[in-house]
Amino acid sequence: MSAPSSTSRSSTFTISPADVGSALADLRERAPLVQCITNIVVAQWTANLLLAAGANPAMVDNAHEAGPFAAVADGLLVNLGTPYDDTATAMQRAVDSATGAGTPWVLDPVAVGPLEWRTRIALDLLTGSAPAIIRGNASEILALVGGSGGKGVESRHTPEAALSAARSLARTHSTVVAISGVVDHLTDGERVVRVHNGEVLLTKVTGVGCALGALMAGFCGVLDDPLLAAVAATGTLTVAAEAAAVVAHGPGSFAVALLDELAALTPEDLADRVRLS
Repeated sequence: MSAPSSTSRSSTFTISPADVGSALADLRERAPLVQCITNIVVAQWTANLLLAAGANPAMVDNAHEAGPFAAVADGLLVNLGTPYDDTATAMQRAVDSATGAGTPWVLDPVAVGPLEWRTRIALDLLTGSAPAIIRGNASEILALVGGSGGKGVESRHTPEAALSAARSLARTHSTVVAISGVVDHLTDGERVVRVHNGEVLLTKVTGVGCALGALMAGFCGVLDDPLLAAVAATGTLTVAAEAAAVVAHGPGSFAVALLDELAALTPEDLADRVRLS
């Protein structure tokens, strides 16, 4: 199954739970190769989460190989969690190569706003090429349109407060903006989808949001609609998190259970349990 083609999209098209379930079936069938240029805190966790969901990770983040690899990957994640000079160069080369090859890429602008250098990296990447998805918390999204950002990686704003800026950002860059929070808000500038699933333990395991960006890149590799890709990734992760919380005794067991529940989640269960508005 595949997402609606770009010619069928309109501001009145509504993404349904059945669409989200079909998207997971597509991911499992095609097992996309996802290149991750991500931060040192979350690399292994991100790779394991992609494998559990049904995608194939490739942590190719050096400046010599990042560009060529992006041309053959199905999706690319650029995460600014712990940038270095070498990885910043790799990011630019990977994005340039992905753009030339038609590989969809996802930008996760971690902690932009108060940190000038990484903010400039994010803005330079946006100037040169439009990502399929920009994923971040509300303060990070606001920082990309001139706000001050959050407190480190923590948001000082709600997704609803950032929605207007997100819609503007999406229209300006012809992209999808996914704002994480208690209720995730996702928009392509016209359509807005809210995902109401979630679990507080997600905030007690480092790197879950970063891995979500990689999962979005994976879904982008098998779907024509980036908004559906962002919604499907968010729904897949948060539905699995709700199931994991039932059997977890704390953050450690939750992290293990989350990988197990991702692997066990079926498209039918996802369609039945995801809550959209």
